[in-house]
Amino acid sequence: MTPTIPRPHRDDVLLAVISVSVGVLLWALGVHSNQTRHLLPDWAALVPLVCLGAMELLRRSAPRVTLAIGTLGIIADQFTVGSLATVVIFTDLMYAAVVYGKPAMARRLPVTTGLITVVATIAAVAWLRTPQSLLIGAVTGLVCFAPALTGATLRNHREAAVAARLRAEQTALLAEMDRSQAVVAERARMARELHDMVANHLSAIAIHSTAALSIDSPATSREALGVIRENSVQGLAEMRRLIGLLREAGAEREAVAVPSLDGLEALIEQARTNGSASGLDFVLYDDRAPAGERGEPLPAPVELAAYRIVQESLTNAVKHASPGTVTVRVTRSAGLLSIGVDSPHGGGTAGPRAPGSGAGLVGMRERAELLGGSFHAGTEGTDGMEGTDRVGGTDRMGRTDRVGGTDRMGRTDATDGVGVTDGTMWRVRAVLPAEEKAART
Repeated sequence: MTPTIPRPHRDDVLLAVISVSVGVLLWALGVHSNQTRHLLPDWAALVPLVCLGAMELLRRSAPRVTLAIGTLGIIADQFTVGSLATVVIFTDLMYAAVVYGKPAMARRLPVTTGLITVVATIAAVAWLRTPQSLLIGAVTGLVCFAPALTGATLRNHREAAVAARLRAEQTALLAEMDRSQAVVAERARMARELHDMVANHLSAIAIHSTAALSIDSPATSREALGVIRENSVQGLAEMRRLIGLLREAGAEREAVAVPSLDGLEALIEQARTNGSASGLDFVLYDDRAPAGERGEPLPAPVELAAYRIVQESLTNAVKHASPGTVTVRVTRSAGLLSIGVDSPHGGGTAGPRAPGSGAGLVGMRERAELLGGSFHAGTEGTDGMEGTDRVGGTDRMGRTDRVGGTDRMGRTDATDGVGVTDGTMWRVRAVLPAEEKAART
């Protein structure tokens, strides 16, 4: 298949026409560049002129061919009366070869033409032995070395501009990826906050409304309605606070107080009220040092994460635990904050239960891992054999226990990852860094 010749650029066509026309005009006026004796007739100077002018049409598409033919043409021009236009066209072909040629040619031509200029100068001085012989080297440099150097400089600037533009595009792409990741992370954080703040109140409302509907007793209904109203008001307040945070994001406003471990007593009391219909009692063991002896306060992210983990664990206990005592233990030692929540989780649960979504354990695990801590949740039988000890994983015997899936006995459970096994305790364990540097996310 015969290769097609690319269509010349419009500027190259214009340049070829103008340069040849000027060359012909100079020849007609008798303006020649070679005033010494020449071997060929005067009209022979038009042949190199037309050949090099035709090469201007291919200066972008075939720079190597145009430079080779241009070199032969400029040499042939020295045996005629010469044309200044031919010399100018050759300089443009040299420049185009560096700008539009391959990178190897662009690197070699400035060096090669520089060496040619030096050799021509030394040879002229050695042969003629006159000061005027230096002009031969200067003309050689102007004809070949200067355009090659100019083309190399321009090409380097263009490549630097392209590289800068690519870096800018990559930077913009990375910034967009960071922005997208930040949006995803913020959405996940707000989802955890919404779940932890509202799910507890809604679960209590669901449980007590079910109790009021199933038990035909005015006293029970009145008590249930009181608990429903209290949780509705608190849930509405939490929702308003969350909406206010979303609206005021980025504004320079006074920081909103976030929950901390100092509110565990109130949280336990609230859980005790919510779990009364399910026969649950709640006990708190705060093994931290007294308030005045605790030393450095916990970082705010650790305080919030610990509070939310305890809150979600109590919510799961109200929703899924068997009648009995739920124990909460908080310990701080050796730069770590340990949280443990144990709730009875045997078969034959009594009282109304609220459905689970499977997001509770996932959210607790995310909170712990974002701070560089660890989180484990699973069942432990009365005989001491442990079940699953991490969310969505397998136990030490290789048996699967997934969140919202089936337990090891093959029974389906749609709760927040709490498998039902007779005679077991559901244990939640979280360890968070208590130091400022380690708690940074």
